[in-house]
Amino acid sequence: MIKFRPATINDLELLKYWDEKQHVIDSDPDESWNWEIELNRNPKWREQLVAELDKEPIGMVQIIDPYLEETHYWGTIERNKKAIDIWIGEEENLNKGYGTLIMNLAIKRCFDNPKVNGILIDPLKTNTKARRFYERLGFKFIEHRNFEGTVCSVYELKKSHYTTRE
Repeated sequence: MIKFRPATINDLELLKYWDEKQHVIDSDPDESWNWEIELNRNPKWREQLVAELDKEPIGMVQIIDPYLEETHYWGTIERNKKAIDIWIGEEENLNKGYGTLIMNLAIKRCFDNPKVNGILIDPLKTNTKARRFYERLGFKFIEHRNFEGTVCSVYELKKSHYTTRE
């Protein structure tokens, strides 16, 4: 069974180790997470969660409110959205369905808030495998967008679409 728990500074070495994995780099080559700082911060607009399978960490999930997020990474955005980042730490846990289980838990977590009406994701434009994964979950392509020098494909899962597919 997969469950989430809050990421803490005690996860620092594990997260830094996962960040050096080639499959993680391939998904997000330009990202610097500044774990030493960010794991000690708990802004109201963000949740950083470790996904555990039978109490063993297998992945990381970050859920943000892009309207409130302080760097304004998403640009001008309407209220009542969430944005999700997800990755699996070890190669041996890829292609086993864990990503789907983790995303479904994250989606449910977002939509449990009655005000949230959509969830955004931004896989690399070149990451066709990730893009197909999100499309299978019901995310709809919005546009290609340049985020800080990296071209991504923006997708949204609308709550109205999600509730009709449950």
